[in-house]
Amino acid sequence: MAGRERAYDLVIRGGTVIDGSGAPGFEADVAVKDGRIAAVGAVSGSGAEEIDARGSIVTPGFVDIHTHYDGQVTWDHHLTPSAWHGVTTAVMGNCGVGFAPCRPEDHDRLIRLMEGVEDIPHPVLAEGLPWNWESYPDYLQSLSGRAYDLDVGAQLPHAALRVFVMGERGANREPASPADIAAMSALAKRAMEAGALGFSTSRTLNHRTSDGQPTPTLTAAEDELMGIALGLKAAGRGVLQFVSDFADPAAEFGLMRRLVEASGRPLSFSLLQGPKAPDAWRDLLAALSAATADGLPMRAQVAGRGVGVLLGFELTLNPFSHTEAWKSVATLPLGQRLARLAEAAFRAALLDDAATPGSAAIASRLTRDWDNMFLMAETPDYEPTRQDSISALARARGVTPEQVALEHMMSRDGRGMLYLPFLNYADGGLDPAYDMLRHPDCVAGLSDGGAHVGMICDGSFPTTNLTLWARDRTRGPRLPLEHMVRLQTRATAETVGLLDRGLVAPGLRADLNVIDFDRLAVEPPSVGYDLPAGGRRLLQRARGYVATLVAGQVTYRDGEPTGALPGRLVRGAQDAPVALAAE
Repeated sequence: MAGRERAYDLVIRGGTVIDGSGAPGFEADVAVKDGRIAAVGAVSGSGAEEIDARGSIVTPGFVDIHTHYDGQVTWDHHLTPSAWHGVTTAVMGNCGVGFAPCRPEDHDRLIRLMEGVEDIPHPVLAEGLPWNWESYPDYLQSLSGRAYDLDVGAQLPHAALRVFVMGERGANREPASPADIAAMSALAKRAMEAGALGFSTSRTLNHRTSDGQPTPTLTAAEDELMGIALGLKAAGRGVLQFVSDFADPAAEFGLMRRLVEASGRPLSFSLLQGPKAPDAWRDLLAALSAATADGLPMRAQVAGRGVGVLLGFELTLNPFSHTEAWKSVATLPLGQRLARLAEAAFRAALLDDAATPGSAAIASRLTRDWDNMFLMAETPDYEPTRQDSISALARARGVTPEQVALEHMMSRDGRGMLYLPFLNYADGGLDPAYDMLRHPDCVAGLSDGGAHVGMICDGSFPTTNLTLWARDRTRGPRLPLEHMVRLQTRATAETVGLLDRGLVAPGLRADLNVIDFDRLAVEPPSVGYDLPAGGRRLLQRARGYVATLVAGQVTYRDGEPTGALPGRLVRGAQDAPVALAAE
């Protein structure tokens, strides 16, 4: 009847609900009211808006617990690329890097650290960051009034905390004194009480400032980490997040285990197969299994595809970056650079320079590892074979790998890209990732959304996790769709204490995706220039997302923003609804 109040704000009709628990999918309607899921099943009442989901799947919104939007959240309302891939909650502040707490004299220091570790250019951060905070609670307060297309949670980064307390001594990785540790512990407690989801640290040589210095947290001693973990214990909240080289896996895992035993706080760490010790991840999984069997709340964050870099003439690196010919045009505006590349004589000079004796020794392994480098096609293939490598293509055609690379990068008007996976790909396939994804103590993570803007575009992980593992994989076994949805919804939400989301169940937040699974796909990476100061970033869209809802509002429809910005800062862990908690 016209003018009659509708029972619900929105009803999703007739979809196959993959509810995030891992249970088999089932056909049902999903009703939404006041930002929460009101009913799941045969819904008789009508909605002010209705979505026909017949032929589609309905999932919880994806909870991405490993992103780096710490800067972008201060200037942007749309947290792309993650928002294009069904993410409705993003947790930032990972790997020990971020921008709070920070004294004014250390602004540039933290910018250079983020530039080096996460490949976000200095001019972008220098222009974009408002720096209207000093303490960590001030940083959260500065975000609390902002609106987004998804929810954001923040973690206290160890590097910023260490420099804030210790100044130059902290940046130079000097040992923390008892007074330093006490100060860091107190600040960590205060950050958790203000709404930080946790604390993160980095212990890897791969993380360096833009001028080549190791991250301030690289060699932090156990007493320092223990003091901070006990600060979280005193607050009674917060999770721990670690990234490490695991040069001594047993010793490093032992350290993490002791922190959890003493603090009682949950801990997650990054787990990937590395090329130097390709079986070390198995030992870490065994240690993790033993820890969880003893009741310790520990998880590994794993990636569903190879982690690697993209190379191209529009990106940070390409296979000719070391040549004098390229250096002569590298700083030119893009249009002029592409114009020079269009000249046959210039391309010949690139090839000549690359063939100069000793040239390969100058180039980084990342830019000339032809046996493990592949062409990024219009339909991305994230499990290519060795027969697809640039070296194999060159042999088949009787040309040099440099010629194959040059020809492909000249495609798409000089915007063609090459793909070099270097983690999770030591065996030339994704079987290690398969084993990690099946492990009961692993969750999906490591997308690095918002970071590595000129070399990596892994914010599309959530989509690939579904398409590759539940539908498209041909080089090995697949995984059930219900399992893959759980790994990036309820499993990730529980890992960081957000128990009010990650399931399609009455009372939980109405963060939802309606997905045409048959059509779901990632598009090829592209480059945009929409960051502050005209900064460049890699982007990757998806097809097949019919609708994404955050707090019951449709934020994206068929991949396009609706203008709704219901996302907010999430302050601290969130309890499950009373009805659900009682089950």
